Amino acid sequence: MNTVSQDATVNAGDIARLVDVGRAAVSNWRRRHEDFPRPVGGTASSPLFSLREVEDWLSRNGKRFRISVADRTWQRLRAGGDDLNLGRLVVGAGVQLLRQQHGSDKVVDLVPGLPAEPPTDPGLLTELVEERGFPSAFEALCQRYVQAHSRRLDVTSEDLSAWVTRLVYQGEGTVLDPACGLGNLLRAGPAERVLGQDVDETAAAITAIRLLLHGVDTRIVAGDSLRWDGFPGELADAVVCHPPFNERAWGYAELTSDPRWEYGLPPRGESELAWVQHCLAHVKPGGQVAILMPTAAASRRPGKRIRGNLLRSGALRAVVTLAEGGPDLWLLRRPKPGEKAPSLLWLMEADDDLPEVEKWWFYHQMDPNAESPHTVRIIDVLDDDVDLSPARRRLAQGGRDFAAEFTGVLENLRKASLDPPDLELLAEPRAHPVTTIGELAKAGLLAIHHAPAKNADAEPVPVLPGDVVASPTGQAEVVSDAGVLDPPLARYRVDPEHLDPDFLAGVLRSAVPRTQPGSSRIDARRAQVPRLSLAEQQAYGRAFRELAAWEERLRETAALGESLVRLGFDGLVEGHLRPES
Repeated sequence: MNTVSQDATVNAGDIARLVDVGRAAVSNWRRRHEDFPRPVGGTASSPLFSLREVEDWLSRNGKRFRISVADRTWQRLRAGGDDLNLGRLVVGAGVQLLRQQHGSDKVVDLVPGLPAEPPTDPGLLTELVEERGFPSAFEALCQRYVQAHSRRLDVTSEDLSAWVTRLVYQGEGTVLDPACGLGNLLRAGPAERVLGQDVDETAAAITAIRLLLHGVDTRIVAGDSLRWDGFPGELADAVVCHPPFNERAWGYAELTSDPRWEYGLPPRGESELAWVQHCLAHVKPGGQVAILMPTAAASRRPGKRIRGNLLRSGALRAVVTLAEGGPDLWLLRRPKPGEKAPSLLWLMEADDDLPEVEKWWFYHQMDPNAESPHTVRIIDVLDDDVDLSPARRRLAQGGRDFAAEFTGVLENLRKASLDPPDLELLAEPRAHPVTTIGELAKAGLLAIHHAPAKNADAEPVPVLPGDVVASPTGQAEVVSDAGVLDPPLARYRVDPEHLDPDFLAGVLRSAVPRTQPGSSRIDARRAQVPRLSLAEQQAYGRAFRELAAWEERLRETAALGESLVRLGFDGLVEGHLRPES
């Protein structure tokens, strides 16, 4: 069995994957076997183990495991630095692959300028390249990077990316993605030329490397597309985009007179409508745009003027609701000069049947004025709301699936578990001796760091698994992934031998009404903390976790209740329902 560098580390999830068991099995091994490897890093809630020691233990105990070449390469790469620099390590490996593939630095110059972390072992990638080739070797590293930072990275799935791109281009000409992330939408179709931009330098660099290794004519830049357009005057044959949602600080104040707002100045709270117009400004007349949007963007009142203008001009051709809880897909086409706008809008709910959507969409493109079960007259949509939600339009057209939707909501409400956590009511309140957050910090049991202001020239504050992150208004949780602290949040790092992080998070949440009554912000250092043993803290921490989980179930149930109320009103008015006798 080949082994890796003794510096390579794995967490419990990695071990479970190696042996093809659940994480609970790994936890049981740690409790039952005294010789199980001790943690060499990480935190109390997310420890890291030496991969070499884990391999030795698994072999001694007769546990079959397999470390693929990709996993072995990844663990050795990851051991070259901490997880906060993981992106730079991946970029460094990609740059090394480009040099080896092309034998020069000429192609490397096309990677956006990000200080890469070159692998410490020059032969690190050799075996993986021999097994998979240059492009697939880097794809394997990218997949593990996404898994390692799954909570921080919002990645469009490869299946959805392939489907979206097929709707708007078939491989000819130039395609642009102004919020390209890690490049899944750009990689999905065989375009002749690819342009991309992303505000995250790491993501932009990874996208460039992925495409260059596949031999695609590529230009990727790093920067905020709305504030700093990396492709001024460039017109693509098609644009695909999955922009960030619900951004309040997208540049409203500084971009009020921007010439891209052909269909109206986007409201401050409608950043997505700024992205729609940015995409339209970068596509040739007759070219198509596919952009993923939050479902609320189809009906929010502040955006109704722009939605109306998009319809009147013929720019907005279709809105498709994807799987429940997912985004909508807006399909647009930049009108040609003098072209007559179509009279119909295409609306459809995918219900996870993407091939069916694709079939109907191509029928609609052949004749945009041909009526079908999925078209509505644009003149009927241009009312006071300009509501483009496919679900509401379906109800207005006769409720073909009203019975299924109504009964489905009822069934989910009945299944919802609203049993509260088991908490014992004491006959007499138990008075705890208390201290404060500030005193714990002075004693060295707790370290508090606040995120620097957005415009401050200061180093970011790293967050590790097991840290408590809290807002000034009293929201607090224990994080499970590494990251960087965003303003106005604060990080609380505990001494795990004296403080339980879940217990501390619960105390911070409880502090709101007790530190500064009448204020919406808490003075966390004055928050009182019961003096309890570590075992007692852990018991209280479990109760706090259960309360937070129950709170989430309440939110989900409230959303179901709102859906039932809406369906009830619509059904009674439209004749789908009647009062029981």
